[in-house]
Amino acid sequence: MGSLRKRDSGALQLDFRYMGVRCREQTALPDTQANRKTLEKLLQKIEAEILLGTFVYSSYFPNSKMVARFEKQQQRLLAGNRAERLPTFEEFAVIWLDEMQVSWRDSYRKTMAILVGNRLIPHFGKMEVDHITKADLIQFRATLGKVRRENGEQISAGYINRHLKVVQMILSEAADRYQFTAPKRLKPLKVQKSDVDPFTLDEVNAFLQHVPQKFADYFIVRFFTGMRTGEIDGLKWRFVDFDRGMILVRETWVIGQVGYTKNDGSQREIRMSQPVRDALKRQFKHTGDGEFVFATRNGTPFNHRNITQRVWYPTLKACGLRERVPYQTRHTAATLWLGAGENPEWIARQMGHTTTEMLFRVYSRYVPNLTRQDGSAFDQLLKAHRKGDKA
Repeated sequence: MGSLRKRDSGALQLDFRYMGVRCREQTALPDTQANRKTLEKLLQKIEAEILLGTFVYSSYFPNSKMVARFEKQQQRLLAGNRAERLPTFEEFAVIWLDEMQVSWRDSYRKTMAILVGNRLIPHFGKMEVDHITKADLIQFRATLGKVRRENGEQISAGYINRHLKVVQMILSEAADRYQFTAPKRLKPLKVQKSDVDPFTLDEVNAFLQHVPQKFADYFIVRFFTGMRTGEIDGLKWRFVDFDRGMILVRETWVIGQVGYTKNDGSQREIRMSQPVRDALKRQFKHTGDGEFVFATRNGTPFNHRNITQRVWYPTLKACGLRERVPYQTRHTAATLWLGAGENPEWIARQMGHTTTEMLFRVYSRYVPNLTRQDGSAFDQLLKAHRKGDKA
């Protein structure tokens, strides 16, 4: 097992064994926690390659005096190992995950670890990477196609495609590293286009009248801002600007952690309509002394799965509305803005889209003649609707 040592100079030194020889390689990095963490990861990678017989000393320490000593032995060892076998899929997948995680967000890192650990390794784990063929990939795809969820439904084509994409990424990297030909990529299964199913304003009002009072303001904000689930669940009071009438989308709550938004374009400012401002003012009385806008008694964000099953679907049933997923609140905001006559570019900015292309592609049938661009038309629509109810 390798270790880190601090030299008299204050710099860190790598200390490990290779081919029965103790190797000590000096670095220029001072002894800090960050540098130790970096070098520990490097040591783990070196030891993994030593274990697999693919370690090349000169690749890591080209100026070391040890390079010449190991070069001939190293070449013979690599040749012998390659003639015998390459790493199994499981062995290489573990290395690949470790190397790739530095470029992934925490939520994506967890997703990939589950996908590789629960699906790919159980199927391909013991197979050597260069022995996996196109036929094996087709068989794996067929196996996934037979999987049923708890409700008995078949898993989606998109879910299957995602698994195939990852296994093919791993094999492609292994092929580049060990000089073999990876199987040709399978053509992705056709993914059925999901149609938007937004609420009408009457349906929104019916929902808000039936939803438990505790969650009414939460859903007002969802319906009238177009925020994604993670964005509203992770919304903090410091990103609510009552003076300017803006909600600043800067973070998201995913898998129990605060993280960066879906992409750079998702960083945006959403204008508060009057119902949203009123809802947030009311909510401030309940959670204003905490960090998160919509929070439990413990001060943590809502569990969206719990809200969906215990609040969302029961309220739809109580209203007599057809069943839809909570994400339709985002589509509802977009279509209500369009119906009010707001400018498409303004709507795109509110939604976190960099262009209007997606707006027209997804919501084309909801686009009337558009002239306004400041959000006032939407307020007028809501006021007119309230007056109609009172008449």
